[in-house]
Amino acid sequence: MNDRPEVLLTSAIHPDEHARLVRHATVVQATDARPETLRRAAATAHGIIVRNPLPADIFEHAPLLKAVVRHGVGLDMIPMEAAREFPVVVANVPNANTATVVEYCLGAMLHLRRPLTRMDSMLRANGWAGARSDGEGSGELTGATCGIVGVGAIGSRLAAVAHALDMRVLGLTRRPATLPPGVEAVDKTTLLREADVIVLCCPLTDETRGLIDEAALSIVKPGAILINVARGPVVDTAALIRALDDGRLAGAALDVHDVQPLPADAAILRSPTVLLTPHVAGSTAASMRRMSQGAVDEMLRILAGQEPINRV
Repeated sequence: MNDRPEVLLTSAIHPDEHARLVRHATVVQATDARPETLRRAAATAHGIIVRNPLPADIFEHAPLLKAVVRHGVGLDMIPMEAAREFPVVVANVPNANTATVVEYCLGAMLHLRRPLTRMDSMLRANGWAGARSDGEGSGELTGATCGIVGVGAIGSRLAAVAHALDMRVLGLTRRPATLPPGVEAVDKTTLLREADVIVLCCPLTDETRGLIDEAALSIVKPGAILINVARGPVVDTAALIRALDDGRLAGAALDVHDVQPLPADAAILRSPTVLLTPHVAGSTAASMRRMSQGAVDEMLRILAGQEPINRV
């Protein structure tokens, strides 16, 4: 009789951590991320490590399931309300990619304010004078105002980076008392009107879905830039494109999108002032190892009957 627990991976994890998990469990990796595939694969699973969205009824198809661990932080890939109706422990791996996402935000800020790659291209194609003119017209972060929506682990660390650049920092959060020193608690209207750089790093909830819509974009500070490392639906993409086209926003960086993968005919691909990346703000070789290690640690704890460190 095989008494080893079975763990389903919705997508690959770091190979070293996969090998460690294999020493303790039978590991099955889903062949694709379609709901019907995940339902079938979950039928004999005792645990699931989540890197793709689970179908809303996944628990009804997984009678042996004890543990669901998010390979990362965001819980929107897990049907949390349904999980509460079943004897399933849910955990995540916070802080494993905090620094990674903050570095992405800083890189995006610099890309949009000091477009070095564009200057490089202009220098190579058009010569010295045109590239110098472009450089002299670029902006600075020092002395600017950074507005952070969602001041959790990522937002707090980003605030520290912004302070190091002598930026004023505004924070929009449900818990103003928890803001770190030097971050001014403001409402949404104040943040949009005063921030030169708006960074979205909030969770996707009913309250944040469509947070940046036509009305919000109508009051942004002229010349502001927007960075979204939260979730695609936090931003109304059509309204964002209009704000970019008519110059209300100077630029945007989007790592997350309404539909992922981003369709080849997506309208946002035609916006020249947008930096687009394929949901990799939190992904580097180092962060992937940390997230996989944390996810395997939590899975093994739960399957051994122990309390996870990061139960949600």
